[in-house]
Amino acid sequence: MNSSNKLTRIAVIYDGNYFLHVNNYYAFYHKRKAKISIKGLHDFIRHKVAEVEEDSSGYRHCQIVDAHYFRGRLNAYEASKKSNTLFYERLFDDILMYEGVTTHYMPLKVSSSGEIQERGIDVWLALEAFELSSRKNFDVLVLIASDGDYTPLIRKLNALGTRVMLLSWDFEYSDNYGRKRITRTSQELLEVVTYPIAMHEEIDKRVSKSSFQINNLFLQQQKPEPKPVITTTDANEAEEEFLDIDGNSIEFSGEVLSIHNGYGFIKREPNNIFFHHQSVIGLEFEDLMPGTLVNYKITKNPAGEDIAIDVEMQGG
Repeated sequence: MNSSNKLTRIAVIYDGNYFLHVNNYYAFYHKRKAKISIKGLHDFIRHKVAEVEEDSSGYRHCQIVDAHYFRGRLNAYEASKKSNTLFYERLFDDILMYEGVTTHYMPLKVSSSGEIQERGIDVWLALEAFELSSRKNFDVLVLIASDGDYTPLIRKLNALGTRVMLLSWDFEYSDNYGRKRITRTSQELLEVVTYPIAMHEEIDKRVSKSSFQINNLFLQQQKPEPKPVITTTDANEAEEEFLDIDGNSIEFSGEVLSIHNGYGFIKREPNNIFFHHQSVIGLEFEDLMPGTLVNYKITKNPAGEDIAIDVEMQGG
């Protein structure tokens, strides 16, 4: 228990690939449909450290003094082949920079078969985390990861007297291709840390004295633009205009008007047309941005409203 005015010095270490995976889950598959806020996450960490350390001075005496983000990423040439990848990477770099997070990148390897491979980043993370802890004597190191390969690092940090908080998420979902995706945290890793924090439980539990901190973990969700109400009769008549004489769907062209968390709108008269991230083909949803020219087809959702499907970039 820290009852003095001495600061509790916190370091935050991100396994970037894992954090990206978690972020995409909450943006596209979890009911919140929102990405994680770095600022909100850091504020949550300070409150949680004050809670588990039983610091009577409160979270203001629990300060993040160092933060580092490790991830493999494509080189400029490979990234340029994927629409807007460079832009979104730079945008996230800006967010990390504004929140005082130091970035560490290692080039991803692309095999002859086109498979992207991330190698060596976990070793680099472990070496840097141990060296930083040895030199700076953090009170608490917060690790955002789930891989059991970090267990030796935690044991080394325990030997230094550095208390380790692990933020981890367990979840499962079906991806756009119907494949079941499961993420589980290494039990061995959970057993060696001082403070294991199951973030999926923190976020989803119904009653929480820190609910405002949980809500602040996520970027504000934007609401879809309102769509016109269509009667059943109108829907049946309108359906025909999207088919050719052989009954095949007509392909339309347009410009992406806006992108939100998991959905977007394509510019179309008289009403802009909605599309879901699962309707994007041939590229990642994150590669789209306002102004991107796309081809698409139109169908009806269960409410009889026009929506775009098979959305792909022109020339892709």
